[in-house]
Amino acid sequence: MSYIREMRKHIGHAPMLSAGATVIVLKGNQILLNLRSDTNTWGIPGGALELGETLEQTAARELREETNLTAESFTLLHLFSGPDFYFKYPNGDELYSVVALYLANGVTGELRITDGESSELAYFRKDQLPVLESRAERIIEWLIERNILQEAFQASN
Repeated sequence: MSYIREMRKHIGHAPMLSAGATVIVLKGNQILLNLRSDTNTWGIPGGALELGETLEQTAARELREETNLTAESFTLLHLFSGPDFYFKYPNGDELYSVVALYLANGVTGELRITDGESSELAYFRKDQLPVLESRAERIIEWLIERNILQEAFQASN
């Protein structure tokens, strides 16, 4: 059972902290995004840490659950937290996220939706990004500001 879901039984919609992992998957000069079924905005694959998991295990699990992809390894890029990572879900749940951002290396598998969290998966060029969920927008801004996205695109070609 999901730790977050279990905690929500006790605290309702009240704000809570959650640690998790978000995974950057690159294909040529494009980044993989998922159209979130809850907000109808585009996000980056990832999710909450479950009890007993490492953040890297969370990255691997979420990548597989949300996209059907696997990675040989992950490179930790940054740790995000603070008010920019507050999110209020459409159902009223409030969350302050601590997000470990990983770059997936050696990605394999057939891209497909494997859970109900996404309604579409697609790759986008940095100059053609769709409307993003707030946390994904902040992460991509951070990647662009530091030229990390450009460097990663070049390394993946």
